[in-house]
Amino acid sequence: MPRSPIVGLVLLLLPVSLGAQTAAPHSRAVATLTARDVAHRIGIIAADSMMGRDTPSRGLDLTAQYVADQFRSFGLKPGGDDGSWFQRYPITRRRLDLEHSRVIFAAGSAADTAWFTQSVRYDGGPVPEKAVSGTAVLVAGAQTAESVGKLALKDKVALYIPPSPGDPGVIQQVLRVLFLAEPRALLVLSESDSASFRGSIPRRAPERTVIGTSGGRPVALQLRAAAVARSLTAANVDMARAGRSSDPVVQELSKLRVLVEMKDSLTSSSSAPNTVGILEGTDSLLRHEYLVYSAHMDHIGITSGRPDSINNGADDDASGTAGVVELAQAFSQPGARPRRSIIFLTVSGEEKGLWGSNHFAMHPPAPVDQLVADINIDMIGRNWPDTIVAIGKEHSDLGATLERVNAAHRELRMTAIDDRWPEERFYFRSDHYNFARRGIPILFFFNGVHEDYHEVSDSPEKINSEKEARILKLLFYLGQDIANATHRPQWKPESYKEIVEE
Repeated sequence: MPRSPIVGLVLLLLPVSLGAQTAAPHSRAVATLTARDVAHRIGIIAADSMMGRDTPSRGLDLTAQYVADQFRSFGLKPGGDDGSWFQRYPITRRRLDLEHSRVIFAAGSAADTAWFTQSVRYDGGPVPEKAVSGTAVLVAGAQTAESVGKLALKDKVALYIPPSPGDPGVIQQVLRVLFLAEPRALLVLSESDSASFRGSIPRRAPERTVIGTSGGRPVALQLRAAAVARSLTAANVDMARAGRSSDPVVQELSKLRVLVEMKDSLTSSSSAPNTVGILEGTDSLLRHEYLVYSAHMDHIGITSGRPDSINNGADDDASGTAGVVELAQAFSQPGARPRRSIIFLTVSGEEKGLWGSNHFAMHPPAPVDQLVADINIDMIGRNWPDTIVAIGKEHSDLGATLERVNAAHRELRMTAIDDRWPEERFYFRSDHYNFARRGIPILFFFNGVHEDYHEVSDSPEKINSEKEARILKLLFYLGQDIANATHRPQWKPESYKEIVEE
């Protein structure tokens, strides 16, 4: 049936009308991202009164509360523990009791006990709260990361004999893969003599900082093989032959049982905050998926012995923290809420080893497979006025999305470029990495370091807030594209295999 001219005119104008309805609220939301507001927020976060925002510290807690108060004023929902705005993760100081820690090997009637004071050295990983035991798997010979990655070691005790002679770099790579395979314990068998090995063990174990829970990782130990020689012989382990093998060696030691007992003492305990706000999406289905904007609100605290001792951390990373707050305000404007939900996250402990983001990635407020992307912001207030580095573009289709959005908004006079410093491995050095390794595609926005990096001179007056406001506008449009798209971002297969820890 022929269409009437009036109906045709209505249909012709409809897309323009809907586009205008969408564009107007977005324009109003973008207008809230101003240089004045950026400078104001950075001035609060990087003030001397925050005392450098060390993890943990009173200044860090004050910063977390400031962010939470802003989220509340925008109408976000709290996404922290027990309906609060905060996730608090424990930070404890512990010391290993060497005299009461041991490893026991038993095979048939043969049994050996190796004590931590003489024959066992703690090399890392979480100290188990209870004794760890299980059957052993011997790994030796010319292993590669690929060959080790194929082994089923979960819930087993992995015994590794490094090749002799061996490439230290290859050995370290194999050890890393063994560690990530999540055996109950990882024991490296050493053929060192008793005097040399004992000399490598401290007389008193140093204090360790322990963050949260182990997350399934094994304890890693170095064990002098001669101390458990009877049990190894009874289990048909030939140390010399295994170490010299030119082929990969994998031997199930069904006769051998291994028990690891480690005694730990608590010397102090505290905690540190992440601040989490959630803006619910508009789509009845997609609102159960989440885009994350993240930044770290901590810095390095106070440097004693100097007239100006407070490290304000204006660029690192008050600029990113202020950016997350600004974006939360923009997205909460009428008509700016996208189809997917958004988590606005400021974490702590980044400077100490990505503590807070690791805790969040292990304990997100929604299942991890419902987090579709992380946009991480760390240092965006300095250096070039028209350029921002976007690290991670090559690992997922977020790179193509960013290029499309960037091309559509040339009025911002801000170009997102590829990683300029791949040799610095920045991809692995900020909070986004804890998202990536759990399978969440990321983009990391970063202006590079400068002469004030980790110095007391990283102060608010040096921030180019006008530049940062334009970056935040680009990130707003990028987030709208991601959070409104029908399909979620996708990894490139080769990057997924390289980065994501299954």
